[in-house]
Amino acid sequence: MPEHSSVALTSTVHDDLATFLLRTDGQEDLMFALYVPSVGHERFTALVSDLMYPEEGEREVHGNVSFTGAYLERVYRAALAKGCGVIMLHSHLGPGWQDASDDDIRADQRVARSAVPATGWPLISMILGTDGTWSARVWQNEEGEVTGNWATHVRVIGSQLKVSYAEHLRPSPPLTRRHRRTVAVWGPEQQAAMTRLTVGVVGLGSVGSQVCEQLARSGFTRLVLIDHDRVEEHNLDRLTGAYPENLGELKVDVAARNAIRSSTAVQIDVRRVPVKITSPDGYRAALDCDVLFSCVDRPQPRRLLNHLAYAHLIPVIDGGIRVRHRQNQFVGVNWQVQTTGPMRPCLACVGAFDAGEADIDAKGLLDNPTYVSGLPGSAEGPSSENVFTFSNAVASMEMLQLFALATGFQNFGVQRFDFNSGITEAYLDERQPLNCQCQDHLIATADTVLDWHAHDLALEAHWRT
Repeated sequence: MPEHSSVALTSTVHDDLATFLLRTDGQEDLMFALYVPSVGHERFTALVSDLMYPEEGEREVHGNVSFTGAYLERVYRAALAKGCGVIMLHSHLGPGWQDASDDDIRADQRVARSAVPATGWPLISMILGTDGTWSARVWQNEEGEVTGNWATHVRVIGSQLKVSYAEHLRPSPPLTRRHRRTVAVWGPEQQAAMTRLTVGVVGLGSVGSQVCEQLARSGFTRLVLIDHDRVEEHNLDRLTGAYPENLGELKVDVAARNAIRSSTAVQIDVRRVPVKITSPDGYRAALDCDVLFSCVDRPQPRRLLNHLAYAHLIPVIDGGIRVRHRQNQFVGVNWQVQTTGPMRPCLACVGAFDAGEADIDAKGLLDNPTYVSGLPGSAEGPSSENVFTFSNAVASMEMLQLFALATGFQNFGVQRFDFNSGITEAYLDERQPLNCQCQDHLIATADTVLDWHAHDLALEAHWRT
């Protein structure tokens, strides 16, 4: 098991649970659910999947709440049939992150003694406060010894990303004079919630290096940088933090060094992952993140990131640029930025990648895609434009998407900028329900439905290993 644990659920599942558990008569309530495990290098995440509502006579509410063995047996049968773990959920009569009472701990231990051997996965115990805040504990049963540890945080993912933290495990980062202007915008609570997120940046080129810089200056404290590439001379006109003396260095090393120098946080943890996102190590590193920035220029990595957004409940913020020429003359440029994940259109629906091109790319047959890509019809051949200013704009728009996601202040939808008119347009829902399977068949499934070329890429981080 990885060192850290968390829980993730969609806002739809959260609303259903809150409706059931938060009673109007002032009593606590209880139910069970199933979860699919998402296992990264450093973090185990339980993805809440199936809600197992109690049937008549399976639980009794009497101020507190109790349940029958028949209810538990039914839950175990469902978990075994689907290869899932078990979650026990109940409500408390108070707001905020809830500590477990002695009665809670005894009940958790009792269930864990049978649930862990029966399913092969830890038991997750979750408590819902009256204000909708979740807390969670992870229970193991090793050779009859039952032990429980708090999850670091619980994520609720929908049009907004809401996170509750175990303060003793992930305390609010200290605020200093460096943050005065930033905190004046968001307020200390929003700043603390955002900057505790583990943010992954996939692709540390023109856009990714600038996103990394902005994250560091905004006070974010936990970054995961994923890119296998090294600095070349043609990168120097658009790679933030890179200079001639950095030629040949890994881009993640350059970006990490720049982030540490630029950081306004008292302490910043920058993890360097010098591999492709499509490699086993890159893929598992992405599973340790709460949000991912897609700053890649090929369709297969985008398809994989799209899968992570829905199957692993990790929102992905993506951007792409297309420069247009006619007879070797510049005629215009467009860029597009969007956040994908549950309750949002997927990257295929908005034209950020084509499934056919992703298949060709996975087979190694898509050579030299245009650097400035990510829009419909963008695979027009190799490109060598100086795009630093364009990339700067895309990076800033991607950061605004993150702020909107984390604060819930606004949902920008899909943003498209046209250089010729100077107009940015926003499209809130371009999902194609007849063609897109993400919302109905992919959410909170981890890798149980991964049936395309990612398996051929030797993803040894299979969900059961």
